[in-house]
Amino acid sequence: MTTTTISEPSGLDTSDRDLERARARSRRRLLVQVLRVGLALFIVGTWELATQQEWIDKFFYGQPSGIASQLIKWVQNGTAQGPLWEQILVTLEETILGFLIGVVLGVVFGVILGRNRLLADVSAPYIKGMNALPRVVLGSIFVISFGLGMQSKVALAVVLVFFVVFFNAFQGVREVDRNLLANARVLGASKLAIIRHVVVPSALTWIIASLHVAFGMAIIGAIVGEFLGAQKGLGLVIASSQNNFNPNGVFAAMLIIAVLALTAEGLIGLLERRLLSWRPRSQAQAIGA
Repeated sequence: MTTTTISEPSGLDTSDRDLERARARSRRRLLVQVLRVGLALFIVGTWELATQQEWIDKFFYGQPSGIASQLIKWVQNGTAQGPLWEQILVTLEETILGFLIGVVLGVVFGVILGRNRLLADVSAPYIKGMNALPRVVLGSIFVISFGLGMQSKVALAVVLVFFVVFFNAFQGVREVDRNLLANARVLGASKLAIIRHVVVPSALTWIIASLHVAFGMAIIGAIVGEFLGAQKGLGLVIASSQNNFNPNGVFAAMLIIAVLALTAEGLIGLLERRLLSWRPRSQAQAIGA
């Protein structure tokens, strides 16, 4: 009688496979970064060449070298509204305040209405109606109501952030596994304990996903509010550049805003990985890591 022995893969083989996967991930990350830089250089280079060859008019569209010169001028001499760092801090403060308040209100109301079907049915037409309104237009009302100070910009940012977070939180609560809720009730958990230990953690994926969009909406709210009427801020810098027919100034301020948004996106990504570390990685995430 012949006995066939199936040997388990050795530890060395497993280690080699893990090492090869790590190398593949490193190569892919390097390739992505190189392609990103290459795309940026291609766009900037084509833009600069097009303006120098007068294929497009730099009076209307600016040019990368002019944008760089504008940024250097602002750093050295400040803007017409004051030091550049002061304009950035004002806009950033308005954005962060609007973001935090909007997120808290969106999560609270999303959880409450998601758990209370009667209340959700009663308030549904009002919420849908308010969501259909062009919320950016409310900026003019907020400027009239709160003046040119920070309050009007924060209010507009809150309104823009609220609905993004609210609908995600509401849907996340509705998607909670009914078996988990039933088990928690059988174990004698109170309503507050169920919300805290079952509902919110289950809906956290939905809520965190909304934050990526919500911060961008907060920046839009702050910038639009400053554009409508303000004493300081990047939105006012953009409005001033527009009034002076300075496209390089407009693009320079937009570049600063983009850097702020990308920085916030990176921080939110870190928060997501920390809060959702318990979640199994999908196949796409494993390959793209």
